[in-house]
Amino acid sequence: MDVEWPDGTREWLYSPSTIVEEVFSPGGVHPLGEFVELTRQAMTEASDRVRARYGFPCTRAAATLAAVEATATRLSGRAGEGDVRVAGFRR
Repeated sequence: MDVEWPDGTREWLYSPSTIVEEVFSPGGVHPLGEFVELTRQAMTEASDRVRARYGFPCTRAAATLAAVEATATRLSGRAGEGDVRVAGFRR
């Protein structure tokens, strides 16, 4: 998933599952806190799907969530926090 953060930076976020396409839409805009919560839900579901199939959770989904949370923490100190835009998906 390609996202644009409130500060204008763009980042590609990995998901082991297409669940992100059920949670987010290309062009969708989310307040920073909402984006973090939706990402948390999506990455948890993605990891659960990996666990169901392979017997262990997905460390890459956990890493993606940790990266999103770190960026949100960095940006949350700024006035207004802003919105995150989902630019699209890669396959």
